[in-house]
Amino acid sequence: MTDVDSSDGLMTPIRPEQLDPGAVIAQSLDNQWVPAPLAKEMIERGRSLDDVARQRLTDVRAEYFRSLINASQVVVNRAYFYNNDAITVDLMEEGEARQAHRRLLASGAIVPFLLTERHPAEEPPAHLHVRQAGFTAWQETLAGVPAGDRVRCVRMSWDDPDDDRENRERSRTRLFQPFAEKVQGLTAKDIDILAAQVGVDPRDADRFGQRLGEVVAFSNSLSVNRRQVVRNTLYEEFVSVPGSNVAEGRYDAGKPFAGEIKQLLDLIYSVNLADALGRYPLTPVGSLRRVVLQEAREARATPGIVEDPEQLLTFLRRQTFAAVQDHLTPAAVNGLALHDIWRLRQTAEWNAYVRAFGALTASPETFRDSVGEVFDCYVRLNSEILKLARERRQARPNPWRPVVEVVVTVGAAVFTAVSGDDFWEVAGAALPLAVSGSLSGSVQLVLRNRIHGRQEQRFAREIASVRLASAREWEQFHDLVRRLPGYRESAGPGPTGRAATTTQDNEDLPEY
Repeated sequence: MTDVDSSDGLMTPIRPEQLDPGAVIAQSLDNQWVPAPLAKEMIERGRSLDDVARQRLTDVRAEYFRSLINASQVVVNRAYFYNNDAITVDLMEEGEARQAHRRLLASGAIVPFLLTERHPAEEPPAHLHVRQAGFTAWQETLAGVPAGDRVRCVRMSWDDPDDDRENRERSRTRLFQPFAEKVQGLTAKDIDILAAQVGVDPRDADRFGQRLGEVVAFSNSLSVNRRQVVRNTLYEEFVSVPGSNVAEGRYDAGKPFAGEIKQLLDLIYSVNLADALGRYPLTPVGSLRRVVLQEAREARATPGIVEDPEQLLTFLRRQTFAAVQDHLTPAAVNGLALHDIWRLRQTAEWNAYVRAFGALTASPETFRDSVGEVFDCYVRLNSEILKLARERRQARPNPWRPVVEVVVTVGAAVFTAVSGDDFWEVAGAALPLAVSGSLSGSVQLVLRNRIHGRQEQRFAREIASVRLASAREWEQFHDLVRRLPGYRESAGPGPTGRAATTTQDNEDLPEY
């Protein structure tokens, strides 16, 4: 099949460049994803993914709904439709939820990603783990898509239908090889900054660096022996309990820095498909953000690079917004139903919100002029979510004080400015590290409740990259921030690189 505009009556195959510009890949649907605090508890208590399944499902479901609320399009690894309970729960029987899922598929809001498959209903290879009830439900969902509707599916290549050579080659060069390169580059990072951002005590930074050296050496050994560097193999050596099935999620407290290495491997794993597709990973609450990887900014598909200290300061200045009338928000977006998410996406308020956020991301230099419109759209969107929540008694409301939070990360320093209705504060946290050479970072825009619950509607997006050329620019920026009225700063332990809210950075693959 070389004409990707053709269709078999159900599927419309598309190329990566045909995805929406704002398409995201939700990391929370990864079969190994757990929030960092829960992962720490699992390691300390010897608990597996099955042991925390109920708690994890709640978090994954909330992140899944947030991705559909805050992004125009969500790309989903095909295996997740039948192996991930957060999705499968809507497909298990005919009814409102399954029909909503079909509508989201047909509208292009959800796009299955196919690695080796050529059709979304194709039987999985025999060696892969499959929840048969979930796969049957997935097939039934596809079979019930109305005549005339099409499910868009994305793949690295649709050419060479006989031997699939081009798809295999593109998967190798765009997915497998970049994963190995990122792992093997970990010791080229600033170890002190990396240690701080994954939450390692500064006193243990040297031991952490040595352990990363072992990860890199092991990965190099795999490569030179013509073995693929895949996450499962690295998990077996550095994260998982010996002899256990990696899919069980049993993480070994006896392996040095198992939790921190898991976080880094998951982050690297999660950005590869997004890079290959030219789109964005959606980082869940409590997970490491991409800024931790200290990548060269020229290699990133980010909207803009901020290099001037005074321009960077504009993101932290006080913002003024209109008074908010609604003072309630649903306590948990996963208290809604998938049908509610579909209905929300049909509203003018949702469409205006997505357009406003997309416009700001495309032109971060207009921040001071554009952020007010984004905030207003966010407030109106919350009103629509609240209406839907009130129709479902289990979606109880929480008090709501919406704020815009700007998070500027530069090396091992993080600065935050929070603005809302008659509210503003700016603070920073920085490790006393020596700065040599350039520093990279990012600017995030966060929309959230000032006093928030874990499963409320909230969202963040990286709107710019940061590159300060030398210690001189860093000191100039730091000095400017210190002069802001009311600024407070704390020193060490350094801030982590975890997302405080669902974050669209500039993610997920089958088990490669």
